[in-house]
Amino acid sequence: MSVLNPLPLSRIRPDVQAMHAYVVQNADGMVKLDAMENPYRLSPELQAALGQRLGAVALNRYPGQRIADLKAALQRHVGLPEDFALMLGNGSDELISLLALACAVPAPPGRAKATVLAPEPGFVMYAMSAQLQGLDYVGVPLTADFELDLPAMLAAIARHQPAITYLAYPNNPSANLWDDAAMDAVIEAAGASGGLVVIDEAYQPFAATSYLGRLARYSHVLLLRTLSKFGLAGVRLGYLVGPQTLVGQIDKVRPPYNVSVLNAEAALFALQHQDVFEAQAQHIKAQRALVLEALTKLPGVRVFPSQANMILLRVADAQKTFDGLRARGVLVKNVSKMHSLLTNCLRLTVGSAAENCQLLAALEASL
Repeated sequence: MSVLNPLPLSRIRPDVQAMHAYVVQNADGMVKLDAMENPYRLSPELQAALGQRLGAVALNRYPGQRIADLKAALQRHVGLPEDFALMLGNGSDELISLLALACAVPAPPGRAKATVLAPEPGFVMYAMSAQLQGLDYVGVPLTADFELDLPAMLAAIARHQPAITYLAYPNNPSANLWDDAAMDAVIEAAGASGGLVVIDEAYQPFAATSYLGRLARYSHVLLLRTLSKFGLAGVRLGYLVGPQTLVGQIDKVRPPYNVSVLNAEAALFALQHQDVFEAQAQHIKAQRALVLEALTKLPGVRVFPSQANMILLRVADAQKTFDGLRARGVLVKNVSKMHSLLTNCLRLTVGSAAENCQLLAALEASL
């Protein structure tokens, strides 16, 4: 019987050993409404066409020209401003990590480390990527209604001089868009302190507006998007756009060939059929309106506004309601322990019409 040698484990950073891994819930046999995925699959005809495309990919070669083709297609898709560049990532998670890596400037003696700042509750990867790349992280609580606390944000920027300030637009898990004037004030304050601002538009396909049209006003603002909510969560493709001078520097820390030829070909195929995915987004928005209306009629439920494909609600007992939903075959996300502002909150993904009917029936029975 072998004896466990403790020395290899001691080589793992203590802060990593103390971390909790990102947990994906087991959804076998469940109506899966916990991860903001598009509920619609491709038609059999499009599945066959995509299969032919992927079957012809040269898997024996490293990614090459098709990556350039994908970047050009995405630039056309977003209408990239002049003198702006686009960078690809293996999901937006990788881009968040690369941003932290690029900005992890070693602290001079007696000075604080570079800092990442974001409103909270927000996307967990902002804090995790900062920690793993050796930056400090500062979370600034939102208001009770999940709006930007502008005085608190401005005070935190003045105090910490963050290298990166994240603004999710819409935010996860609160699903709301923030006030334009407050956004602009934060962006200008972060720029005046010499920092970058990253506007994370992961849920843009379901939002009423985008910050893209205002991006050219600033030389320190980057826009982060993903094709996961476009309908390609399994493809793992994100992209970062911004001034060429900034994106060019961040691109230096990107691993070579970080996007596979299969991912690139699938994304190119989807962009060539973007009308299909845009129609799916319209269906999801229509279903969101119906679900929001139905939720407001349930006693003891507080529903928050949504501009994403998720809905945040507060119930009397989040764990009991979550367990009740799960027992009835519906999986959602219990976010009640993520932050004090989320006490007794659940986050629901907007699914298909049939899935949403099952959700509402199970929720009413579980309350």
